[in-house]
Amino acid sequence: MGYYERALVVAVVIGVLCGLVGTVVVLRRRAFFTQALTHATFPGAVVAAAIGVDIMVGALASSVLLIVAMTMLGRVTRQGSQVASGVVLTAGFALGVFAQAFFPDLPIHVDSYLVGSILNTTDSDLVVAAAVLVVTVLVLLGTGKEILFSTLDPAGFRAAGYRPWVIETVVLSLIVLTVVTAMPAVGAILALALIAAPAAAARLIARTTTQLFVLAPMLGALSGVIGVVASRMLGVAAGAAISLTAALFLVLALGISKLAALRWRGSKSLGSVRS
Repeated sequence: MGYYERALVVAVVIGVLCGLVGTVVVLRRRAFFTQALTHATFPGAVVAAAIGVDIMVGALASSVLLIVAMTMLGRVTRQGSQVASGVVLTAGFALGVFAQAFFPDLPIHVDSYLVGSILNTTDSDLVVAAAVLVVTVLVLLGTGKEILFSTLDPAGFRAAGYRPWVIETVVLSLIVLTVVTAMPAVGAILALALIAAPAAAARLIARTTTQLFVLAPMLGALSGVIGVVASRMLGVAAGAAISLTAALFLVLALGISKLAALRWRGSKSLGSVRS
């Protein structure tokens, strides 16, 4: 398989993965948390490269540590999760830049890490992405009802005897795995666009939750493929092209939803006049 064909396959796999997990992120309003998490991976990746460990392992370890720090900060009196996420977002990225200063010869640079390079992904990146996608599908099939229950009716979820922290742990784990998996392809910062935008677009046009979980992965995969093709044709960075395509899908979905709303209002007004 050539590098371009591999990039297309990776784009589909990661697009589907980000669409699925992005649906949970959008429904639970965890976009800002995900943004903070993308920056939290940077210091772990730098340290991992310095000691000769796979950067994805370092990014995963760094994410777990900073999630613990974020949780502790969120519990401070008169503070909240948004404040904790903001602190971790800036401090995590700054820590990575600070660590990089001690290892100037490392092949990890801020610009390349943030935007990724899907054309340089390897077979091992594809295998990892596929494995994480399979795990994500199995987890959502097994806990999807509980995740939706806790998201749409938190009080009823607790009253029914469920433990919210269990579902929260599952959701956080899925977000962490998705961010780390998407990192080589679209970078740390652009991963948020591919996670949030397809799901947000699907939410505007989907009528049921089932449709949402189907449309979001489809839009994610399309964003990946179109972005890779546009990157080759226009000579632009693939990660940026993928993220921009995902954002354009959101704009298109917003336009479609507005037109549908105007059409519904027009038909309703016409029906009132006739009656």
